[in-house]
Amino acid sequence: MAKKFDPNEIKEVAMRLVGGSVDATAALGPKLGPLGLSAKKIGVDIAKATKKYTGMKVTIKLIVQNRKAKVEVVPSAATLIIEALKEPPRDRKKEKALKAKEKKPEGEEAAPASVYLHNGNVSIEAIFDIARTMRPTSMAKLFSGTVKEILGTADSIGCTVEGKKPRELIKAINDGTCEVPEK
Repeated sequence: MAKKFDPNEIKEVAMRLVGGSVDATAALGPKLGPLGLSAKKIGVDIAKATKKYTGMKVTIKLIVQNRKAKVEVVPSAATLIIEALKEPPRDRKKEKALKAKEKKPEGEEAAPASVYLHNGNVSIEAIFDIARTMRPTSMAKLFSGTVKEILGTADSIGCTVEGKKPRELIKAINDGTCEVPEK
């Protein structure tokens, strides 16, 4: 026998998608259908909530209660660093079309997929602000550990911090030559 509908029950659905677009309605359907929600309507709500993160992959959490959904954007360290770089939004469709044109003719081996690197510069204060934002989700005991996690993410993205490579700053924090605030 089917479970009786409880209007006070709260369900959470988490997903990662490209911000600022309504493209994900096909992916939303199977997750939202059993909850009695329209994928198209929720897609528009998601696009409004993620407008700030246009062109970036962002994690969202849908909180559903009584067939009404509320969209929350869950920030990730990479998204916050890319936002701090203040780069123009990427157009993924244009990049996909350019990759299709670059394909080699038959017989030749295709080049590996290019990784998009963000080669900007971020201030150390921006890194501290991002670490404060990510502190509740960090597994580090101290704030300096959270800062090192964010610097590691900045290194993987490919940007610099205060004109230096993030790995150099991690070594400086370990040596004690770079001061990190308590909070």
